[in-house]
Amino acid sequence: MKVLFKSRDPEAIAMHELAQVRSEFVFRRLAWLISKATVSLSDINGPRGGVDKRCQVEVQVNRENKVVATSIARDWRGAIDLALARAVRTLVRRRQNVKPTRRVRARGLAWQLAPEPEPALQAAVAPRVRMLRRLASHGA
Repeated sequence: MKVLFKSRDPEAIAMHELAQVRSEFVFRRLAWLISKATVSLSDINGPRGGVDKRCQVEVQVNRENKVVATSIARDWRGAIDLALARAVRTLVRRRQNVKPTRRVRARGLAWQLAPEPEPALQAAVAPRVRMLRRLASHGA
């Protein structure tokens, strides 16, 4: 996983190392899923102060999918931590919502589609097969 950092603010550039370390720590369990993470820091109001430190985290999962999380806080550390937490939460939620495709077993389908044999033929069937059929009909 690559972590890229973008900022024009001189104070924010000093946070480069912190942003990289925090990103690697937060994404440590999802690193196999992420190809690139970009952390962008900007000061919305400039030198006037207030709640104006913005952090935008863009996580590239694969070529088509990416997650963008933005946060605004009073200080750089708070903005970075909040944006990273939002990005991880979104990634985990998306990962949990993916439903695995359920495979239909061919034998089970064939048993359901096969016509019932005549009673004379059923008596000739081995006892084990009769038991399996009985168990399958009670389980369904």
